[in-house]
Amino acid sequence: MEIVERNNISEHEQVVFCHDPASGLKAIVAIHNTSRGAALGGCRMWSYASEDEALEDVLRLSRGMTYKSAMAGLDLGGGKSVIIGDPHTDKSEQLLRAMGRFLNHLHGDYIAAEDSGTSVADLKVMAEETPYVSGITEKPSLTGGLRNGDPSPSTAFGTFQGIRAAVKHQLQRDDLKGLKVAVQGLGNVGYRLAEHLAEAGARLLVCDINPQQVESAINKLGATAVSPEEIFAQEVDIFAPCALGAVLNDQSIPQLKASIVAGAANNQLAEERHGLALLQRGILYAPDYVINAGGIIDIACERQGLDELHLNHQLCGIYQTLLDLFARSTREERPTNIIANLMAEERFTTH
Repeated sequence: MEIVERNNISEHEQVVFCHDPASGLKAIVAIHNTSRGAALGGCRMWSYASEDEALEDVLRLSRGMTYKSAMAGLDLGGGKSVIIGDPHTDKSEQLLRAMGRFLNHLHGDYIAAEDSGTSVADLKVMAEETPYVSGITEKPSLTGGLRNGDPSPSTAFGTFQGIRAAVKHQLQRDDLKGLKVAVQGLGNVGYRLAEHLAEAGARLLVCDINPQQVESAINKLGATAVSPEEIFAQEVDIFAPCALGAVLNDQSIPQLKASIVAGAANNQLAEERHGLALLQRGILYAPDYVINAGGIIDIACERQGLDELHLNHQLCGIYQTLLDLFARSTREERPTNIIANLMAEERFTTH
């Protein structure tokens, strides 16, 4: 196993490359900032076109985790790891075990969790070689019973709390009854968010590339199906992006008729300037890494051994965090994404 460390890449504390010929593992771990604690972030497996593309992704994602953890008030830093390869054809027990051994070389400075291309089962294989993984323990569900380490339910519930905050600030309402919400993406998080919204009395318009998920939302949640191409232009109160990143861009923003954008997708703004574009149109934007922090909160609570009551309390805290952020944005007349960055930096640079 060949391990190469590079310091001072961008503003990161540490970037480590690993190549294990026996298993075929090629991986990168990026540790952005540990001023608040160990860097925690998902381990992604993806068919990157090149090592440079993988490096760019892991640097961007690890930086985002620092900001997410800081805004969630967690004593954690930001990090991320990527495995270069097709998760459907290149993944093996040997490779996952090699990744676990690789993590041991970082001595706990980075803690891995599941991400795109990896699962709780994969992390459990890594855990046979390393203690530096999280999100693999069965825990009480917010709806009763036990669930596995998948943090998706907490991400969805936290996002729902964030939507409540956006509605309170923008529409001066304490409930969602009768509000129209366009949910873009019905994956693990998006569908659960749609369930919370429907239970709260919202009227749903939904789209997804999986027709079975759409059909389920129609039959079980009373949703109306919309094509992915038309979802942006719907006459709704809230647009909730819960699929791919960079969906808020020069093409989509002019189409929006919603007064609120609040959803669970990562990296929603194609560029930072699009936060200003939303503000200029009078659209309230809930910064993605603030509203979708439920997953990292879930994993942090697991690591601390906190029970469901503590987890629920911290997830509900997303509501007040966003209210404070929205109030400061209004007071300073600056985009919410810029305010979120400033608030996060104040927390992890002075911690």
